[in-house]
Amino acid sequence: MNWEALVFTLFSPVIGGFIYGLERVVRARMQGRVGPPVLQPFYDFLKLMDKRSIVIHSFHAFMGIMYLVGTWFSLYVLLSGGDLLIAIFFHVLSLAFLVVGGFSVRSPYSILGAMRELLHMVAYEPLYVLTAAGLYLVTGTFQISEILNSNEVPLFVLPLVFVSILLSLPTLLKKSPFDIAEAHQEIIGGPEIEYSGKFYEAVYTAKWIEYVYVFFLIFLFGGGNHLLGAFLVLFAFFFFNLLDNVTARVNFRQMVAFHWYVLIPLVVINLMLLALWRG
Repeated sequence: MNWEALVFTLFSPVIGGFIYGLERVVRARMQGRVGPPVLQPFYDFLKLMDKRSIVIHSFHAFMGIMYLVGTWFSLYVLLSGGDLLIAIFFHVLSLAFLVVGGFSVRSPYSILGAMRELLHMVAYEPLYVLTAAGLYLVTGTFQISEILNSNEVPLFVLPLVFVSILLSLPTLLKKSPFDIAEAHQEIIGGPEIEYSGKFYEAVYTAKWIEYVYVFFLIFLFGGGNHLLGAFLVLFAFFFFNLLDNVTARVNFRQMVAFHWYVLIPLVVINLMLLALWRG
């Protein structure tokens, strides 16, 4: 067992919480506000611990816990240098747990949020599988440890893939213009609306872990050049916060169309050009 990766994975919610807190500060500054302190997500976490957990039914609560476990495990696969496809699979599985939990209650907000979460998955997950294929074409492996030690720099060979991933970040992290599943003015929080107390805390924590998961995928585009990878992560962080601030929410048809008719074709074109060049 990779103990360093295990320890880092266990502490990933703390890292994700800091990222989320910093994001709120940056967004506030972009809007000309002071904003909350960086530690505000942790204050909210402690506040949730004191709230009473209202359980709709045990299966719904269990799906919320499994969403956290699945997200945590997908990150562990990445951090331990495992197979990229397996990490993507477990991330999809964790989201499926959240969707099933949303569908398992009678709340119209929860059901609508679960339906929109499925649309998110349909929109961006093929993009990430194709990205894994692109990294394989560049480095000859799906193993994260080998990609990070490769002499190749995927960014230089897969620029269209990187741009596509960058533009899909708001979809995965539920930010504007693709925050369809958590459209607070419309459906009040998405598929997790019926979770409360410690069970909502599990969902809340899983979202922090997703920050680390996403930015680690961005880091992979630096290949063996870890300084470049760190710069890409920093650039992605400020880019998607800027995008979140200056765009309005689109509808679900526009979101899916943008991914399937713009981003996925860009990735396919990049992969075809790479295959022709190396062939």
